[in-house]
Amino acid sequence: MNAPLPTGKLPAALLAELLGEGVSDPAVRIGPAIGEDACAIDVPQGTLIAATDPITLGAGADIGAFAVAINANDVAVMGVRPRWFMATLLLPVGTTGAQVRSLFASLRDALRNTGATLVGGHTEITPVVSQPVVVGQMMGFSASGRIAPTAGVRPGDIVVQVGAAPIEAAVVLADLAPRTVPGLDRARAALRDPGISVVAPALLAAECGATALHDPTEGGLSTGLHELAGASGVSLEIDADAILWFEPGVEICRALGANSWGALASGTLLATFPAERADAAIRSIGAAGFAASRIGIARSGLGVRFRDGRPLPEFERDEVARLSDR
Repeated sequence: MNAPLPTGKLPAALLAELLGEGVSDPAVRIGPAIGEDACAIDVPQGTLIAATDPITLGAGADIGAFAVAINANDVAVMGVRPRWFMATLLLPVGTTGAQVRSLFASLRDALRNTGATLVGGHTEITPVVSQPVVVGQMMGFSASGRIAPTAGVRPGDIVVQVGAAPIEAAVVLADLAPRTVPGLDRARAALRDPGISVVAPALLAAECGATALHDPTEGGLSTGLHELAGASGVSLEIDADAILWFEPGVEICRALGANSWGALASGTLLATFPAERADAAIRSIGAAGFAASRIGIARSGLGVRFRDGRPLPEFERDEVARLSDR
């Protein structure tokens, strides 16, 4: 009970306990819940979508771009375009003006590419942190009130993966990997190619009739699938052979003794579609230039399993966080 908690996300059981009281405000359509990427608040003109996430696992000079992409993804997977961004920047003692300018340049470049605007925030030099920490908040607005929550999966829906995994882990772990690891240069450049933004495919998937969208991050593709199933109260049957893998990320994980299923997976989108719409959605997403694969089906029940009945392993901690404790 009083043992120190490990680094990374709070254990799911503890977080569920802390969030158990729910929200009493009737305007809050989607409040804090395990697996949901953002909140949804109904207002007279439509629905406000808001999300917040920090960047703490290291992103070097690209931390500003990471913060924008991660928070934009969380809004986009509600089926809503990200529009307004706020950021709290906590910078260690010794930070130079040149470093701050570089961080802001990275942030603003990512905002331009996303189509969002910086509208406020806070900056501070503090001895509390030993490396830059950026806490982002992204907002969007649905005039129609239509959204695609994580909890929208129904039995019979087809599970589609868009974009490979683990791209984000490849970027973060590239400097820790031996120089002999295949694809190391591709891993270092992966923030921009193939990139970790899922904004465009998420909005397209919503247009194609997605019943649910989810953005796997900490805990990797495995945690994302378990969150999708848990939020919706369904079981998922997954075809391991259909998974889209980012090979440089897989190679780095293998070299460092990490499991690719449980490593930071930003850059991957999970989407579900009614069976009759899935093939057309995959074709549309592919025609727009995004790799998409039919990886499973939702059924009644609970949990995530492979087609042969084996359970998909769960990760209490992200593999990148585990490696950082070594």
